[in-house]
Amino acid sequence: MNKIAAINIVGLSSHLIGEYMPKLKAWMDEEAQLSTINPVLPAVTCTAQSTYLTGKTPAEHGIVANGWYFRDECEVKLWRQSNKLVEAEKIWDKAKRINPEFTCANLFWWYNMYSTVDYSVTPRPQYLADGRKMPDCYSHPASLRDELQDKLGTFPLFSFWGPNTSIKSSRWIADAAKHVFEKHQPTLTLIYLPHLDYCLQKYDHNSPQVHKDLGEIDTLCYELIQFFEQRDVKPIVLSGYGITSVSRPIHINRILRKANLIQVRVERGLELLDAGASQAFAMADHQIAHVYVNDTTQIEKVRTLLAEAPGIAKVLDAEGKKQQELNHPRAGELVAIAEPDSWFTYYYWLDDKKAPDFARKVEIHRKPGYDPAEMFLDPDKSFIYPRIAWKVLKKKLGFRMNMDVIPLRADLVKGSHGAVDVPDSHKPIFITKELAAQQIDATTVCDILLQQIFTDQILN
Repeated sequence: MNKIAAINIVGLSSHLIGEYMPKLKAWMDEEAQLSTINPVLPAVTCTAQSTYLTGKTPAEHGIVANGWYFRDECEVKLWRQSNKLVEAEKIWDKAKRINPEFTCANLFWWYNMYSTVDYSVTPRPQYLADGRKMPDCYSHPASLRDELQDKLGTFPLFSFWGPNTSIKSSRWIADAAKHVFEKHQPTLTLIYLPHLDYCLQKYDHNSPQVHKDLGEIDTLCYELIQFFEQRDVKPIVLSGYGITSVSRPIHINRILRKANLIQVRVERGLELLDAGASQAFAMADHQIAHVYVNDTTQIEKVRTLLAEAPGIAKVLDAEGKKQQELNHPRAGELVAIAEPDSWFTYYYWLDDKKAPDFARKVEIHRKPGYDPAEMFLDPDKSFIYPRIAWKVLKKKLGFRMNMDVIPLRADLVKGSHGAVDVPDSHKPIFITKELAAQQIDATTVCDILLQQIFTDQILN
């Protein structure tokens, strides 16, 4: 068996590899080859990674987005962690059937909990009784968590997501991957480096900030490449999606609400989406939105309404979902796809004064859709840093406080992903010394990895 390290640089596409990523470009030009990946729909984190790790489409593995509407609970849930949600055989189980001596380490690829990998680490904050959220991670075996945090420090959760995102979290993950490999020598090491995902959604792609971030991830990636090559491990650099520039947010739930299809529950003067009571609502996820139509007699009405909305490129019905291999029971009755310059918000209120209290916080598990505004501090609030310092002080003194510093400003977002009708230059990529094809399908990544591990063995 050959040892492989699959380094997932989130958001990386071919047009970014150049002046500001000189180390990766030089390695690619001298030693490796780049293939463009034709992504599955939607091109988002959980769907893309599940396809890479199973070789199956969303219709088969069931990960239709980063979250979906759990119809039996009448709740939208995003960023679940259990690997049991992926309804297809994973690469590590396939590999162990070929050779029982195969081992796998999963460093932060998604659906990382309760799988059959040998070693795993994933974000898992502590939620304390007094309302505080403390940085932490989860591991298998459980002792690995303490081992890594004793050596590297507490996992920097607030650098992983939120307004304070930085290279620090990717650096921690890279160092953890090195430690796990040195100690356990896994056959396949899966490494997730999220750094580019933040800056390409926050900033203009030609901005000095993006250039700086490209340089930071370039340096970190090349360090990993050198680390693994020096240990006779084949490094592979890939991404799950590319990120395109956007300038038009689509408030899809507001469209449905104005058509009297959405119901809300009012608490303390604030509005909460009542998904179970609504005739139709959307779970927005970047450039796609699963539209759940509880009243199926309204499907055609909803489809027509959305198809006529500016910024929406397509609305997939049952046949459309089948053609896109997104026809899984977890998917919405309809799936909306945004135009290349557009993306979907989850906002369902018509008056910001009635937005729920969690709307202005980093609350990935309470919002019925993805919210990229969580990467920003509210520019409309004066003295924002003193405000934050005061809130942090109150927390340290043991008082409850509300970290309501996130804006309700969708116009701040500069990049998005999820749609698949994008130029090749903005599609995900696969860089390796072994592959010669110019384009590959996302569903072939699993087999390509297996072929590189088991060069001399028959795969079945």
